[in-house]
Order: sequence, then C-alpha cells, then structure tokens
Amino acid sequence: MLLGIIRERDAERTRVARLLHDEIGQVLSAAGLHLDALRLDVQDRAPEIVGRTWEIQSILEGAVQQVRSLSYELCPEPVEHAGLSVALRHLAGRRRQSFSGQLTADCPNSLDLSPAVSVALFRIAEQALDNAAQHSGATRIRLVLRASRRRTTLEIRDNGCGFDAARMRRRPRGLGLPLMESYAQGAGLVLEIASAPGRDTIVRVTKDRTPGA
Repeated sequence: MLLGIIRERDAERTRVARLLHDEIGQVLSAAGLHLDALRLDVQDRAPEIVGRTWEIQSILEGAVQQVRSLSYELCPEPVEHAGLSVALRHLAGRRRQSFSGQLTADCPNSLDLSPAVSVALFRIAEQALDNAAQHSGATRIRLVLRASRRRTTLEIRDNGCGFDAARMRRRPRGLGLPLMESYAQGAGLVLEIASAPGRDTIVRVTKDRTPGA
C-alpha cells in the first residue's frame, strides 16, 4: 500500500518537475528574450524604458532560477545524473533559505553508489530535513554523508525538542517516518532513529558497501 503511494508520489513529482522545466521555464525564458528585443527597439527613442525592462528582466531571471531549482529538487533523476553529494548540497541550500537556524551539509565529492541507493538516501534526507526544520524547533541541523570501504552512512542530527522515538515508530503521526522506512527497505538500507524528549534527534541510514551498491 505504502510502496504504491511512494510510486504515485514520485510519478507526480516527475510530472510536475517536467512541467516546471519544459513549459513554465521556457515561457519565462521566452519572455526574457522578448524584453531583450524590446530594449533594443526603444533604447534610442525611449531610453527611460530601458531601465524598467532591465528590472523586469532581472525578476524574470530570478524566477527562472527558482523554477529550475524546484524542478531539480522534485525529480529524482538529477540525483542519478549529478550524484548524491551534489544533490544533497543543493537540497541543504534550498532548505537553508527557509530555516532560521544553522544548517550544514558535509558530503564527499564522489561516491560509488547505485542509482537506487542514491535516490533512497536523498529521499530519506529530504524527509528528515523537513521534519527537523518544521517540527523540532531546532536551531542547528547537520547533515553528514560518509563513505568507507565497508559502509556508507548518512546522518541528519538536530538539536530540537526531541520525541519518543520508539513510540513514534509504533504510532507515526504522519507519512514522514513510514516513507523513510519504505525508502530504506526498498533499497536495502538500515534506518535508525535515536531521540527522546528534550534531546537531540539523530536519523542515521547505513548501507554495507559492495561494488556498485
């Protein structure tokens, strides 16, 4: 049941990501090109308009960047193309914009992981960061990705209010934890959550390493 929900949600993410990138992004880019042409047409006859067109074009360029960033984040494909570390740094940068505390991401430059494992780790990190930023009251969140010859480990730690981890796993209050568990199970990962009221929360995901896994 939950795996079906995950597949449907990922399919919807992909559809929205393509809509943002292929349609909305192109419309905004086209509007910018028309403004370029307009500026060239009026720069001698109405120079006062040139400054206004620059301002509008700057707003459009910012909107194009936001659309591309959102499209990148929604679709799991960039994780496979750009690599997990790049995707996690990008994700942390996006979350940092709306988080009032300190959010850091420490990731190696390259990893030898399968696409399925990379996407699962990314989705788990996404859920864990959202939970920490939105529900924990934390002022510090740290994401660390480590790889050794034996194991890959992803850890998200926050200094928020904490919760009863055992009780939460028995009776989750939302889809966040079940989704993380399903992503982990589907990719052969081990998910551990350590927390207690008034203590830090640690989400740790591990994968014993084999070539290409």
